[in-house]
Amino acid sequence: MVEKLLSTTGMSVEDIEEDFLKYLCHTIGRNLSSEKYYIFKALSYATRDRLMVYWKKTWEAYNRQKTKKAYYLSMEFLIGRSLTNNLLNLGIDSEAKQAMYELGLNLEEIEHAERDAGLGNGGLGRLAACFMDSCATLQLPVMGYGLRYEYGMFRQVIEEGYQVEKPDHWLGEGPYPWEVQRAEYTQIVKFGGESRLYVDPQTKQMTAHWEDAEMIEAVPYDVPIPGYKNHTVNTLRLWSASSPDGFNLSEFNAGSYTEAVEAEAKAENITMVLYPNDSSENGKQLRLKQQYFLVSASLQDVLDQWKRQYGSLDDFADFNSFQLNDTHPSLAVAELMRLLVDREKMQWDDAWRMTTKMMAYTNHTLLPEALEKWPVELFKKLLPRPLEIIYEINSRFLSEVSMRWPADLERQRRMSIIDEHNNVCMAYLAIVGSHSVNGVARLHSNLLKEGLFNDFYQLWPHKFNNKTNGVTQRRWLAGCNPKLRELLNGKIGEQWVTHLDELSKIESLASDKVFRDLWYQVKQHNKQVLADAVFEHTGVTLNIESLFDVQVKRIHEYKRQLLNVLHVIHLYARIKRGDTENWTNRVVLFGGKAAPGYAMAKKLIKLINNVAHVVNNDPQVGDKLKVVFYPNYRVSVMERICPAADLSEQISTAGKEASGTGNMKFMMNGALTIGTLDGANVEIREAVGEENFFLFGLQTHEVEELRHHYHPQSYIDRSFNLQEVMKLLTVGHFNQFEPGIFDDVIHSMTSPSDSWVTLADFDSYVEAQEQAAALYRDRELWIKKSIINTARSGIFSTDRTMRDYNEDIWKLEPITIK
Repeated sequence: MVEKLLSTTGMSVEDIEEDFLKYLCHTIGRNLSSEKYYIFKALSYATRDRLMVYWKKTWEAYNRQKTKKAYYLSMEFLIGRSLTNNLLNLGIDSEAKQAMYELGLNLEEIEHAERDAGLGNGGLGRLAACFMDSCATLQLPVMGYGLRYEYGMFRQVIEEGYQVEKPDHWLGEGPYPWEVQRAEYTQIVKFGGESRLYVDPQTKQMTAHWEDAEMIEAVPYDVPIPGYKNHTVNTLRLWSASSPDGFNLSEFNAGSYTEAVEAEAKAENITMVLYPNDSSENGKQLRLKQQYFLVSASLQDVLDQWKRQYGSLDDFADFNSFQLNDTHPSLAVAELMRLLVDREKMQWDDAWRMTTKMMAYTNHTLLPEALEKWPVELFKKLLPRPLEIIYEINSRFLSEVSMRWPADLERQRRMSIIDEHNNVCMAYLAIVGSHSVNGVARLHSNLLKEGLFNDFYQLWPHKFNNKTNGVTQRRWLAGCNPKLRELLNGKIGEQWVTHLDELSKIESLASDKVFRDLWYQVKQHNKQVLADAVFEHTGVTLNIESLFDVQVKRIHEYKRQLLNVLHVIHLYARIKRGDTENWTNRVVLFGGKAAPGYAMAKKLIKLINNVAHVVNNDPQVGDKLKVVFYPNYRVSVMERICPAADLSEQISTAGKEASGTGNMKFMMNGALTIGTLDGANVEIREAVGEENFFLFGLQTHEVEELRHHYHPQSYIDRSFNLQEVMKLLTVGHFNQFEPGIFDDVIHSMTSPSDSWVTLADFDSYVEAQEQAAALYRDRELWIKKSIINTARSGIFSTDRTMRDYNEDIWKLEPITIK
């Protein structure tokens, strides 16, 4: 059957054209002059037909023989757009482009008509999507599990400089063309009710029943994840919540229209919105529901698949591995224990051995949210049986701690999964229940062992390891930078698309004037593409000869967009006093979203926009300095920005950024980095060489030492540049008609309690920026260093990251799809 399908889904220009027209005219009922979204949908269906053939073959190959599989559990999968990536990985992007051209259509315009699947907040979700791409390319049997949020990451609108959140109804124009509903694998997830103990009449063992619970259906939707030109198509399964009762006809007939759909609406709320604002009690409850909904549906699904095929669970733990993407899915530890003990009637010790053998935990942050905590009362209300399981896990764990450190009650208090405030510490649950705990950059992993999780590291040093993050070059170079891909392919061949180390071959070309000129032309083309987009969305005109200085990422105090703004104000002050000798024209571009409940982050957006308004409208400034806040930053926007960037801003307070992946995307596309020794910056600097990296700022240990005697005013007193900047801010130069609105921002950075020690790094940052500006004026040397950045980016591919996970944690065998 599959072979017959293969023969009817050809890869030629003519085949693609024929199927595209069939879907456009017969399925969608539109024509070639219809809106681009319908054109996109028709081409997506034609592409999905070709994916489907290999998707079926992959599924069959994975289940033909008993092979070990891994399951990646993540609350976020920031997929973005899929058409470009799917065409590229199928190897038919040029054929599709030609097919559309022959019909009078432009493939790039069609690709831009696709809505971003914004099922994530930032780096965590984008990393998960990159991981899935690399697993498929490496032909590893890995399946992703996430949630199918009806509304993704909010759509950001800037009104009078402020962020305003609008709904991101990414499914609003009909079915997502890449997904397939698999209703036959629907699972039931329980909430509420109570747990009762009974004696099982057959085994005479004490057993628990979770009774009177609310039942929610988890309906799976599968999304194909193709590997690069290897016939492998892995699966991302996204769960959607639904009520098993559905529509209540009796209530409707009685005239109670609201009550008729109440159960369905209540159930659907679970997967309605990505990560609700948890500043309210209702928000906390919904977020905990989402986390349990994900892990319960996913674990039941894996168990059911196994039992359908093999029956016995005797060797289940030998052939399955679960990777927890950060702390959010850590309930998987308790839920797997519940399923094994309550449903499968296993003895506790046997179930615990299986659980800890299969679970592995990745920590993504050193901030307090790494220790995600939930009140016991909320747990008891929503998840009574899992709470009992957690109490039992904690009791047995503390006995182990007591055996290792007798009478050390303080250590037991620190390590308890249930803390002294009666909260469940989810990160601790994940560590206790996993055989592997990893950070996502060498510095981050060391800080976990030395600080955040030191007690656990002392108990189980063998559990802790590092897996430095990466990004997939298929999307973040080959897909988003087609001009550079074409240049690279012409010089070194196409092997780099699957073996990024091959890029090292272009380093020798950095001394070739002809190659440097071609490299420069590619960069200028990409800068013009970005400049056109900036003008379209903001009305600001950019000079592409300027240094494109870019900071795009989630808006957060530790990422220090504020430090960047202070430098912008410093440059503005220099222009105003006429200090422009040996000046380098600069475009400073910001982008990112602030969490809806994060007031200070939202105020930073307002400050950036106010500064931009003053700078961009001052005739004395002109092209010397432009400041842009690009609204509604998302994956597809980054795909335009990173090929155009000259300077990559990675300026977090040392010791706060776990890894970063934007830094890798920029490096891969030839941007030079200005940054602190934080996260993966450390390894980027080692790879590219200190002479090709603009380093500034305090190091992690210096930040910690400074906290005890930090006096921001002392840095202002000894810095003329900082005095100028603070004067412009405090007199309200950027908020003349909005008095006092930035007082809290000023107070935050001038307070001794400023955790981010922003002012302490200001002078060092200005000095590094001056070095960057001077180097940019030497065009040939800058281009040479740009080439070297790309050439040495090979280790930052998620292909390498996934090999590391597989060799050290999962131990899967790649499976070739014939």
